[in-house]
Amino acid sequence: MAVRRLGSSFLLVLVAISSVAAQRPAQHPKSGPRRTPSQYPNIILITLDTTRADRMGFLGSKRGLTPHLDAMARQGVVFTRTYAHVPITTASHTTILTGTYPQFNHVNDFGVPLSPKLPYLPDLLHQRGYHTGAFVASLVLDPLDGTAPGFDRGFDVYDAGFHLRRHGADRYKTVERRAEVVVEHALGWLSQVPNRPFFLWIHLYDAHDPYDPPPPYKQRFAAQLYDGEIAYADACVGKLLDALRQHGLYDETMIAVMADHGESLGAHGESTHGVFLYDETLHVPLLIKLPLNRWAGRRSETRAGLVDVAPTLLTAAGLTPPSEMQGQSLLEFVQAADANSAASPDRPAYAETDYPHRAFGWSSLRALRSGKYLFIQAPERELYNQATDPAEIHNLAGSSTAVIDTLASQLADFRNKTSQTLVDLSKPDPEKLQKLQALGYVGSDTAPAQDEKKLAGADPKTRIEIANLLHDAMFDVEDARYEQAIPLLARALAVQPEMPVANLQYGIAQARLKHFDLAIAPLRKAVTAQPDNGMGHYELGLALFETGDWKGAAPEFEAAAARAPRWADAHFSLAAVYARIDRVPEAMTELDTTLGLTPGHYRANLLRGRILSLQGNPLGALDNLEKATRVQPDSSEAHSFLADAYQQLGRTADAERERTAARR
Repeated sequence: MAVRRLGSSFLLVLVAISSVAAQRPAQHPKSGPRRTPSQYPNIILITLDTTRADRMGFLGSKRGLTPHLDAMARQGVVFTRTYAHVPITTASHTTILTGTYPQFNHVNDFGVPLSPKLPYLPDLLHQRGYHTGAFVASLVLDPLDGTAPGFDRGFDVYDAGFHLRRHGADRYKTVERRAEVVVEHALGWLSQVPNRPFFLWIHLYDAHDPYDPPPPYKQRFAAQLYDGEIAYADACVGKLLDALRQHGLYDETMIAVMADHGESLGAHGESTHGVFLYDETLHVPLLIKLPLNRWAGRRSETRAGLVDVAPTLLTAAGLTPPSEMQGQSLLEFVQAADANSAASPDRPAYAETDYPHRAFGWSSLRALRSGKYLFIQAPERELYNQATDPAEIHNLAGSSTAVIDTLASQLADFRNKTSQTLVDLSKPDPEKLQKLQALGYVGSDTAPAQDEKKLAGADPKTRIEIANLLHDAMFDVEDARYEQAIPLLARALAVQPEMPVANLQYGIAQARLKHFDLAIAPLRKAVTAQPDNGMGHYELGLALFETGDWKGAAPEFEAAAARAPRWADAHFSLAAVYARIDRVPEAMTELDTTLGLTPGHYRANLLRGRILSLQGNPLGALDNLEKATRVQPDSSEAHSFLADAYQQLGRTADAERERTAARR
């Protein structure tokens, strides 16, 4: 059986359920002519989240952070000018694994399902007899309860298992895990693969903020914790490579290492990534070690994109990339350079980000790197000569009208040609949005906008400080530092008072401090601006419930449950408010729905059992109340309600035992 270690779903408000195991039958190769599996090479794909190209020794860094990757680079091919096409983890990994652009695959936001119509590298290799395993380091790539639905297609094992944090819980046992744990799990799987070939994907999240490398890296890099995370990740990659050598797998295995995107670290005013399309977040490392170290030490100066990774790996493995893949195998450029070709061809690199529009209501951005220029399509267009201005500081748009118009036309033509898609548009599940906050991202469950609407709104350059404030505030809310979050959110709202996400987070922070009266107005503003925002309705319902406005809370919980029909907490909260306003039959229906989704839901079992007991059906109540005491054995309320049910049934000794437990 194929095993997926995946996360579970929401509990009430801030409570998380631990991960569970799920099983599904292994997928089998499709029929048709193919080589025997032994003729294909092993393939390992390593993606380094949020890792800048300028931190790699093999790309010229003098910081000494990557000795293991540098050593492998001497045995492989380095692509010095590789660019991501979108500065967001899930979207960029979609491009890597499908060989398609974001405007084609439409996975341009968190939680957007990966369409089964798209070509998918793991599935293609599985069909050719590969054993396939994925080991990811963050909830952001969890396909079941994270924000990457569909990513487990074609994998025998997809090792994730993330869930939301309780207050004070270890971040590295909930929403992410460190590189050494990921590598350990991957090596455990490799030791059990019965025969070759295998495809192994390892994702390391360490360089993503918050920057918190383990000892001794935290001490050695106290002044630059981001560098410490990269040095730590490199050391863990080194452990993987050493294990491969010890087991005689290194030489015959193709190993590809890349970043999904970089990190701004304050450049152009952006603290992290997602908003801008400058080199700090789009220029990424790409290194491929071919089997038997073929072409060791080669360097390709041809501009490449992450969209080229999947077709390159398939070609190197002796397979033909499907025609739907929009990238191009990079091997031909290595061969051309090896044949002393006169010059590397100029391959324009396209990029886009809808994150400013979806998260903040600003304009989306698009970019084209062509020749010596970087062109950025924005409300205030940007043009940089990267040959003379590599830091992209001097905007030439005002003085180079002909150049910028030409590049704008080229960008539009390229996007039009690459936007014809196989897939239907979809939107993120609102149940995922709370999980994005745990990772510092702003999410939206509103419907995808038309292209012309995406390019309307404020220029992100003029509002980037708001994005930084919201990013920091959301981490504060996630870590229960509500007093610190509120002034940051207030500053953002002073500039953009109607911003839905800022109003939502401000209302949540006030509600967690039990300032429910202060929470209601911003939460109303948030749901008025985004009526499809299920989380906004849910949080407003909670605030109204706590102020005693139960009738006002009911339609908000109804809206939340309608928009997220598999969100157990939304159904439970609706049941709770129905019970308060004497709509008991409807409350029981919602409780049954809740328990159908999450059988161990403590509060749903408690409330259902109590209602049955009060209705004179203590025998029917026992199952729910006994389950509630098992789920939360330290709950005096659960033991007390169970004692009442036992007493009604004449089981005096059992009732006294539960009363004693309740008092204790």
